[in-house]
Amino acid sequence: MNSPAADRARYDRATAHLDAPLAVVDLEAFDANADDLVRRAGGKPLRVASKSVRCRALLERVLARPGFAGIMSYTLAESLWLARSGFEDVLLAYPSADRGGFAELAADPKLAAAVTVMIDDPAQLELVDRARDGGTQEVRVCLELDTALHLFGGRVRVGARRSPLREPAQLASLARTVAARPGFRVVGLMGYEGHVAGVGDALAGRPLRSRAIRLMQGAARKELAARRAEAVRAVRAVVPDLEFVNGGGTGSVQQTAAEDAVTEIAAGSGLYVPRLFDNYTSFRGRPAALFAQPVVRRPGVGVVTVLGGGYPASGAAGADRLPVPYLPQGLRYDPQEGAGEVQTPLLGSPADDLLIGDRVWFRHAKAGELCERFDALHLVEGDRVTATVPTYRGEGRTFL
Repeated sequence: MNSPAADRARYDRATAHLDAPLAVVDLEAFDANADDLVRRAGGKPLRVASKSVRCRALLERVLARPGFAGIMSYTLAESLWLARSGFEDVLLAYPSADRGGFAELAADPKLAAAVTVMIDDPAQLELVDRARDGGTQEVRVCLELDTALHLFGGRVRVGARRSPLREPAQLASLARTVAARPGFRVVGLMGYEGHVAGVGDALAGRPLRSRAIRLMQGAARKELAARRAEAVRAVRAVVPDLEFVNGGGTGSVQQTAAEDAVTEIAAGSGLYVPRLFDNYTSFRGRPAALFAQPVVRRPGVGVVTVLGGGYPASGAAGADRLPVPYLPQGLRYDPQEGAGEVQTPLLGSPADDLLIGDRVWFRHAKAGELCERFDALHLVEGDRVTATVPTYRGEGRTFL
């Protein structure tokens, strides 16, 4: 692994012929991160989360590697687009109300065979049936398990508010409802433990909070493993030929893979390794996706201003949702301005060595959201750009 200074020199040389702002993916780091995910999965297949990649060329690249199989998508329109593009196994991770999309799905045998939709409520089946518009194809469905940890008799909840299906009996009941309804078939069960997979447990300078997170995650993993195993047994009693049980995320790959009930692991952010994935004791990835902003002003000693850069990530607002100045090391935001819409002042002694037109390289907070800001990714190998590929945005696709 190169030093940060060596990486900066490589990226500057590779993109010297390009104008910033621009975004790159370091393919050596991307492939190394993919290998590490496969190692951590311990032989179970990895389903790549498209929301964390948002680039068809890179989805194709990772799915060509041993250990990866299938896509976890985030909207029905995206799922249908990917299926039409040749991806044959697309699991939609969120319920949809896209009536036009359901009409297309129910009318096309190829799409119906490739796409699995998520449900956690019989009302979602009603919506699909009302949208069929004469389409008779059987719709593949996956049931979602609520993975949140409940403490103190349910008065405290730790985890995302997703599915209302918490108890095994609830999942089995919905599976029976689907089985009794023509035009649908249960093929999978999913549970995403975001409070484990998506929350770092080694926060810099916060040892007590880090320990509290590790204690919470240990309790959550133990509770969920038992409940998920019971839920799988309950659903298999209704659907003996259940095709898959999906779980996990980048931050919990090896722990989730250790559960016998889980047959595949979802992961995507671990390919790019954005800044939110720096704070884990369970793995250490390599930053693979970066963006560069050009220096356009030098307001004074120890200050430069770059063009744009205010690309906050989704989630609860906070400093951890901002990109961070990465290369050269030692730059920081002006606390009175932060990351700006059209310009961003940066403070620190490295600013004095930067000239007008030089680049500052940033790391974004959440993986695929970078691709909503750029229409292309420049793929870097060594100190050369070997290909430039469109993001979803570059293909005219903005699904959310």
